Amino acid sequence: MSQTTGQRSDWLPAGREGQLEMCRDWIRILTAEQRTAWGIPADRFSALGIAYSEAKVLFEKAMSSERTAVITAQCQEAFKVLTDTMRDFKKRYFLSPPLLDADYVSLGLKIPDHTPSPIGPPTAQVTLETSLAGRHELGIKIVYLTGSPDDRANKGYRIWYSVIAQGEASPADPEELRKSFYTKRKKDRMEFEYGDSGKTAWFAVQVENDGKKGPWGPLVSALIP
Repeated sequence: MSQTTGQRSDWLPAGREGQLEMCRDWIRILTAEQRTAWGIPADRFSALGIAYSEAKVLFEKAMSSERTAVITAQCQEAFKVLTDTMRDFKKRYFLSPPLLDADYVSLGLKIPDHTPSPIGPPTAQVTLETSLAGRHELGIKIVYLTGSPDDRANKGYRIWYSVIAQGEASPADPEELRKSFYTKRKKDRMEFEYGDSGKTAWFAVQVENDGKKGPWGPLVSALIP
Protein backbone atom coordinates (compact mmCIF):
# COMPACT_ATOMS: atom_id res chain seq x y z
CA MET A 1 0.00 0.00 0.00
CA SER A 2 1.48 3.34 -0.99
CA GLN A 3 1.83 6.30 1.35
CA THR A 4 -1.13 8.67 1.48
CA THR A 5 -0.52 12.02 -0.19
CA GLY A 6 0.63 14.59 2.35
CA GLN A 7 2.32 12.07 4.64
CA ARG A 8 5.95 11.98 5.60
CA SER A 9 7.89 8.84 4.83
CA ASP A 10 7.56 7.93 8.52
CA TRP A 11 3.71 7.66 8.27
CA LEU A 12 2.74 10.74 10.34
CA PRO A 13 0.90 13.40 8.29
CA ALA A 14 3.12 16.40 7.62
CA GLY A 15 0.47 19.05 8.32
CA ARG A 16 -1.16 19.78 11.65
CA GLU A 17 -4.66 19.45 10.23
CA GLY A 18 -3.75 15.97 9.00
CA GLN A 19 -2.30 15.03 12.38
CA LEU A 20 -5.46 16.15 14.14
CA GLU A 21 -7.62 14.26 11.66
CA MET A 22 -5.62 11.07 12.11
CA CYS A 23 -5.77 11.31 15.91
CA ARG A 24 -9.52 12.01 15.79
CA ASP A 25 -9.99 8.86 13.70
CA TRP A 26 -7.93 6.83 16.18
CA ILE A 27 -10.09 8.04 19.08
CA ARG A 28 -13.24 7.12 17.13
CA ILE A 29 -11.92 3.65 16.25
CA LEU A 30 -10.66 2.84 19.76
CA THR A 31 -13.93 1.85 21.35
CA ALA A 32 -13.88 0.23 24.80
CA GLU A 33 -14.09 -3.18 23.14
CA GLN A 34 -11.23 -2.43 20.78
CA ARG A 35 -9.07 -0.96 23.55
CA THR A 36 -9.53 -4.15 25.55
CA ALA A 37 -8.69 -6.34 22.55
CA TRP A 38 -5.53 -4.36 21.80
CA GLY A 39 -4.45 -4.00 25.43
CA ILE A 40 -4.69 -0.20 25.62
CA PRO A 41 -4.98 1.01 29.24
CA ALA A 42 -7.65 3.55 30.08
CA ASP A 43 -5.12 6.15 31.26
CA ARG A 44 -3.19 5.99 27.99
CA PHE A 45 -6.36 6.39 25.95
CA SER A 46 -7.30 9.32 28.17
CA ALA A 47 -3.86 10.87 27.56
CA LEU A 48 -4.40 10.57 23.82
CA GLY A 49 -7.76 12.32 24.10
CA ILE A 50 -6.33 15.12 26.23
CA ALA A 51 -3.41 15.64 23.84
CA TYR A 52 -5.84 15.81 20.92
CA SER A 53 -8.16 18.28 22.64
CA GLU A 54 -5.38 20.64 23.72
CA ALA A 55 -3.71 20.57 20.31
CA LYS A 56 -7.05 21.21 18.57
CA VAL A 57 -7.90 24.22 20.76
CA LEU A 58 -4.48 25.81 20.40
CA PHE A 59 -4.40 25.13 16.65
CA GLU A 60 -7.72 26.96 16.24
CA LYS A 61 -6.37 29.91 18.27
CA ALA A 62 -3.14 29.95 16.27
CA MET A 63 -5.14 30.12 13.06
CA SER A 64 -7.39 32.94 14.29
CA SER A 65 -6.98 36.63 15.00
CA GLU A 66 -6.12 35.69 18.63
CA ARG A 67 -2.71 34.46 17.48
CA THR A 68 0.25 35.74 19.49
CA ALA A 69 3.84 34.59 19.92
CA VAL A 70 2.82 32.89 23.18
CA ILE A 71 -0.04 31.01 21.51
CA THR A 72 2.26 29.96 18.67
CA ALA A 73 4.76 28.53 21.18
CA GLN A 74 1.97 26.80 23.12
CA CYS A 75 0.64 25.31 19.88
CA GLN A 76 4.05 23.95 18.95
CA GLU A 77 4.43 22.34 22.36
CA ALA A 78 0.92 20.86 22.24
CA PHE A 79 1.59 19.25 18.86
CA LYS A 80 4.85 17.83 20.14
CA VAL A 81 2.92 16.15 22.96
CA LEU A 82 0.28 14.97 20.48
CA THR A 83 2.71 13.48 17.96
CA ASP A 84 4.87 11.91 20.70
CA THR A 85 1.74 10.26 22.11
CA MET A 86 0.68 9.03 18.68
CA ARG A 87 4.13 7.60 17.99
CA ASP A 88 4.03 5.82 21.33
CA PHE A 89 0.59 4.37 20.53
CA LYS A 90 1.74 3.09 17.15
CA LYS A 91 4.87 1.48 18.58
CA ARG A 92 3.33 0.13 21.77
CA TYR A 93 -0.18 -0.94 20.73
CA PHE A 94 -0.56 -1.03 16.96
CA LEU A 95 2.54 -3.05 16.08
CA SER A 96 2.09 -5.80 18.68
CA PRO A 97 -1.52 -7.05 18.50
CA PRO A 98 -2.72 -9.05 15.49
CA LEU A 99 -4.32 -6.18 13.61
CA LEU A 100 -6.08 -7.04 10.38
CA ASP A 101 -5.20 -5.26 7.15
CA ALA A 102 -8.52 -3.39 7.45
CA ASP A 103 -7.47 -2.13 10.88
CA TYR A 104 -4.28 -0.61 9.51
CA VAL A 105 -6.23 1.06 6.70
CA SER A 106 -8.77 2.51 9.13
CA LEU A 107 -5.98 3.84 11.34
CA GLY A 108 -4.38 5.50 8.32
CA LEU A 109 -1.26 3.34 8.58
CA LYS A 110 0.66 1.40 5.98
CA ILE A 111 -0.10 -2.32 5.94
CA PRO A 112 3.03 -4.11 7.19
CA ASP A 113 4.86 -6.33 4.76
CA HIS A 114 5.37 -9.56 6.71
CA THR A 115 7.18 -11.29 3.86
CA PRO A 116 10.88 -11.20 4.68
CA SER A 117 13.07 -9.92 1.90
CA PRO A 118 15.50 -12.59 0.74
CA ILE A 119 19.10 -11.99 1.72
CA GLY A 120 21.62 -13.06 -0.86
CA PRO A 121 25.16 -14.23 -0.24
CA PRO A 122 27.63 -11.57 0.91
CA THR A 123 29.66 -9.96 -1.85
CA ALA A 124 31.63 -7.35 0.09
CA GLN A 125 35.38 -7.69 0.45
CA VAL A 126 36.92 -6.66 3.77
CA THR A 127 40.30 -6.61 5.41
CA LEU A 128 41.45 -5.72 8.90
CA GLU A 129 43.79 -3.28 10.57
CA THR A 130 45.69 -4.24 13.72
CA SER A 131 46.86 -2.26 16.72
CA LEU A 132 48.65 -3.00 19.99
CA ALA A 133 46.09 -3.73 22.71
CA GLY A 134 48.23 -5.19 25.50
CA ARG A 135 50.71 -7.93 26.30
CA HIS A 136 50.05 -10.79 23.84
CA GLU A 137 46.97 -8.88 22.55
CA LEU A 138 46.15 -7.26 19.24
CA GLY A 139 43.25 -4.95 18.49
CA ILE A 140 41.56 -5.67 15.16
CA LYS A 141 39.32 -3.40 13.08
CA ILE A 142 37.27 -4.47 10.05
CA VAL A 143 37.76 -2.22 7.02
CA TYR A 144 35.54 -2.46 3.93
CA LEU A 145 37.32 -2.55 0.59
CA THR A 146 34.10 -3.03 -1.40
CA GLY A 147 30.44 -3.07 -0.43
CA SER A 148 28.74 -1.49 2.57
CA PRO A 149 28.37 -2.54 6.22
CA ASP A 150 24.72 -1.45 5.96
CA ASP A 151 23.97 -4.27 3.51
CA ARG A 152 22.01 -6.95 5.42
CA ALA A 153 24.00 -9.65 3.64
CA ASN A 154 27.09 -8.47 5.53
CA LYS A 155 26.00 -9.98 8.82
CA GLY A 156 29.32 -10.97 10.38
CA TYR A 157 32.96 -11.72 9.77
CA ARG A 158 34.96 -14.97 9.67
CA ILE A 159 38.50 -14.03 10.68
CA TRP A 160 41.07 -16.61 9.63
CA TYR A 161 44.56 -16.57 11.09
CA SER A 162 47.79 -18.48 11.67
CA VAL A 163 50.70 -17.76 14.01
CA ILE A 164 54.07 -18.14 12.31
CA ALA A 165 57.38 -18.38 14.17
CA GLN A 166 60.63 -16.94 12.82
CA GLY A 167 62.08 -19.19 10.16
CA GLU A 168 58.73 -20.76 9.25
CA ALA A 169 57.19 -20.17 5.84
CA SER A 170 54.57 -17.43 5.71
CA PRO A 171 51.21 -18.29 4.10
CA ALA A 172 51.05 -17.45 0.42
CA ASP A 173 47.26 -17.66 0.19
CA PRO A 174 44.34 -17.15 2.62
CA GLU A 175 43.37 -20.81 2.11
CA GLU A 176 46.53 -21.76 4.02
CA LEU A 177 45.33 -20.13 7.25
CA ARG A 178 44.39 -22.78 9.82
CA LYS A 179 42.29 -21.20 12.58
CA SER A 180 39.25 -18.95 12.54
CA PHE A 181 36.59 -17.32 14.67
CA TYR A 182 33.33 -15.55 13.87
CA THR A 183 32.37 -12.10 15.12
CA LYS A 184 29.73 -9.49 14.38
CA ARG A 185 31.90 -6.73 15.77
CA LYS A 186 33.77 -4.38 13.51
CA LYS A 187 36.25 -3.86 16.34
CA ASP A 188 37.53 -6.71 18.49
CA ARG A 189 40.56 -7.98 20.40
CA MET A 190 42.61 -11.13 20.03
CA GLU A 191 44.62 -12.65 22.87
CA PHE A 192 47.49 -14.98 22.01
CA GLU A 193 49.46 -17.53 24.01
CA TYR A 194 52.39 -16.31 26.10
CA GLY A 195 54.80 -18.21 23.87
CA ASP A 196 53.46 -16.44 20.75
CA SER A 197 55.12 -13.15 21.72
CA GLY A 198 57.50 -12.11 18.94
CA LYS A 199 55.83 -14.34 16.36
CA THR A 200 53.87 -13.05 13.38
CA ALA A 201 50.11 -13.40 13.09
CA TRP A 202 48.72 -13.61 9.56
CA PHE A 203 45.07 -12.78 8.86
CA ALA A 204 42.45 -12.78 6.14
CA VAL A 205 38.74 -12.10 6.51
CA GLN A 206 35.57 -13.24 4.78
CA VAL A 207 32.16 -11.69 5.29
CA GLU A 208 29.84 -14.47 6.45
CA ASN A 209 26.05 -14.74 6.60
CA ASP A 210 24.42 -17.96 7.88
CA GLY A 211 27.25 -20.06 6.51
CA LYS A 212 27.43 -18.21 3.18
CA LYS A 213 30.84 -16.60 2.73
CA GLY A 214 31.96 -13.66 0.63
CA PRO A 215 35.26 -13.25 -1.22
CA TRP A 216 38.57 -13.41 0.59
CA GLY A 217 40.19 -10.22 1.75
CA PRO A 218 43.95 -9.80 1.32
CA LEU A 219 46.51 -11.37 3.63
CA VAL A 220 47.75 -9.01 6.34
CA SER A 221 50.25 -9.58 9.13
CA ALA A 222 51.16 -8.17 12.52
CA LEU A 223 53.88 -8.83 15.08
CA ILE A 224 52.45 -10.23 18.31
CA PRO A 225 53.62 -8.09 21.26
